[in-house]
Amino acid sequence: MTRVTETVRRETETLIEAGRAVLRGPGRERDLLVQSLKAAGAALLAWVIADEWLGDPMALMAPWVALVLVQATVYSSLRQAGQQFAAMCVGALLASGAQLLTGDTLVALALSVPALMLLANWPRFGDQGVYAATTAVFTLASGTVSGAAVAHRLGQAALGAVIGVAVNALVLPPVHLRDVRENLKGLARQAGDVLHAVAADLRHGEWDTSTAADWLHAAARLERRLEGLRSARGWSRESLRLTKRWLHLVHRAPASLPDEAEDERWSHITGHIRALVRTLAVAADDSRTPAPPEEEALRTYARLLELIGDACRLASEQLPDTWIDPADDRVAVAEMDELHERLQRSLRDHAGQGAGRTAVLGTLLLQAENIWAEAVPEGRRERQPG
Repeated sequence: MTRVTETVRRETETLIEAGRAVLRGPGRERDLLVQSLKAAGAALLAWVIADEWLGDPMALMAPWVALVLVQATVYSSLRQAGQQFAAMCVGALLASGAQLLTGDTLVALALSVPALMLLANWPRFGDQGVYAATTAVFTLASGTVSGAAVAHRLGQAALGAVIGVAVNALVLPPVHLRDVRENLKGLARQAGDVLHAVAADLRHGEWDTSTAADWLHAAARLERRLEGLRSARGWSRESLRLTKRWLHLVHRAPASLPDEAEDERWSHITGHIRALVRTLAVAADDSRTPAPPEEEALRTYARLLELIGDACRLASEQLPDTWIDPADDRVAVAEMDELHERLQRSLRDHAGQGAGRTAVLGTLLLQAENIWAEAVPEGRRERQPG
C-alpha cells in the first residue's frame, strides 16, 4: 500500500509541475496541451460536419480519423493520412468481398481479419496498417455491406483526414525547433554536472566501486540526453518539411537554430566523459591490474575537471549564441595550463612506480585534454593544453 501511495504522490507532483510549466511559458508541456486540444477540436469539427451538416446517422469514421491525424508535425500528418486511408480502403474492400462471398458476418471476419493483421506489417503502411483490420471490423459491424455503404465509409474517412491535416497545418502548426535548443543546453549543463561530481569525489578521496557505479549511471544519463538531442534534431527537420515558409509567415519558427555541428561536438564530449568514468571504474576495482594514481595527482586532476565542467556549464548558458569571452577566461586558461604541467610531471613520477598507475593517469589526462579541446572553442583559449 505504501508503494502505491508513493507512486500516486509522485505522479500527482508530476502533473502539478506540468501544469505550472504550462502557465510559466512556452515549452514542451504547453506544446502537448496545444496538440491535445487541436486533436479534440478536429474530432469535434469532423463530427459536426458529418452528423449535423451531412446528416450521417453513424458519424464515426470522420471524427475518429481526424483525431488520430493531428500528429507531431504537419509532414507526419500528411504521410500518415495517406497510409491510413490506403489501409482503410484495403480493409473495407476485403471485408466487403468476404461478406458478399460467404453471406455470413462471422465467417467474413474469420477470413478477412487474420489476413489484414498480417498485411498490417507491410512497411508501406508504416504504423497505420492496423487500421485495415479495424476498418474491416467496423464495416462488417455496421450490418449493411454494399458498394454504396463502403464508399460512404471511405468518404467519411477522407473527410476526417482532410479536417485533421488542415487543423494541424493551419491552427498553430507544430514545431520542435525549441526542443533542439533545450536538449543542447541541457546536454552541456549535464556534462558539466557530471565532471563536477567526479571532481568532488576525487578531491575528497571518497571513491570506490560504488562511487564509480554512480559515475557510470550519470554517464548513461548523459547518453540518454544525447539521444534526446538527436531525436529533437530529427523532429525539427520534419517540422520544417513542407511548412518552412508558412511557419515563418505566422512567426512560429525561431530565427536561428544551433548548428548541427554543435550536436557532433557534444557527442564527442559525451563519449570522452564516458571513457573517463570507465577508466576510473576500472582503477577502483581491486581485482583489476590498473591502480589509481596518488592522492596529490588526483586532487590536481579533480581541479582540472572542475575547470572543464565550468566551461561546459558556461556553454549551456550561451548556446546557441556567439561565444562571449569573459574577463576571467584568461585566468582559467592559465590555471588549466599550470595544472596540465603539474600532471605531466606527476605522470613522469608515476612512470617509476609501475605501468598500472602510469597507464591510468595517462588515460585520464588524455580524456581531459580531449574534453577541453571540444568544450572550449579555439577563440576562447590561448592554446590547447598539451
